[in-house]
Amino acid sequence: MKLYVGNLSFETTENDLQDLFEQHGTVNEVHLMMDRVTGKSRGFAFVTMNDDTQANAAMSTLNGKDLNGRALNVNEARPREERPRPQGGNNRSYAGNRR
Repeated sequence: MKLYVGNLSFETTENDLQDLFEQHGTVNEVHLMMDRVTGKSRGFAFVTMNDDTQANAAMSTLNGKDLNGRALNVNEARPREERPRPQGGNNRSYAGNRR
């Protein structure tokens, strides 16, 4: 089961989440979402656990729990929604190409 973990402090690391969720069962993967431009945390992560019973226990226990001064928001992750892509490739204009 894939869990969404939100309202994370920017100081929280993947290791912090791994340690926290392993108290409730085996963690397969932790993916802390990072901003591409700044390289800083975006304040949420995904934690994958194979055993649904363990994942549900982690979700019920850790939702609202304080981690690094922030109350965690933990629930089952929803499938990613596809975003429409712009037609015709990229929509960049290049002012240097004007004549």
